[in-house]
Amino acid sequence: MLLYKTKITKIGEQAYDITKIGIAIIFNETAPNELAQISFLHTIEELRGKIREKDILKIDDKIFNILDIGYEVNKNLELLGHCTLKFENETELLPGDMRIEGTMPDIKIGTTIEIYREDEN
Repeated sequence: MLLYKTKITKIGEQAYDITKIGIAIIFNETAPNELAQISFLHTIEELRGKIREKDILKIDDKIFNILDIGYEVNKNLELLGHCTLKFENETELLPGDMRIEGTMPDIKIGTTIEIYREDEN
């Protein structure tokens, strides 16, 4: 079941600096300038269901397991298209963070981000 799908349309000047430590910040295209500078901006899309741990994150053709999510992730994605993707285990999981298993993929303009849940039988 597809929960969320969006496409990167702009990359803030400092967004890649943060990826060096395994963190990517995403916001929809209406992010204020100070946040846009550190973010990967994407199309405004609808959150189609509640995201939870063990869901799947797909960035272009790379598949990742979602290990944990902060309690504000769903609200932030729904209202702002925002969350912080953490491909590292060094820092504390904050309310708007999603902990992802694996290493940071290449994110560029045109990259698609999908979050889905495999069929539950």
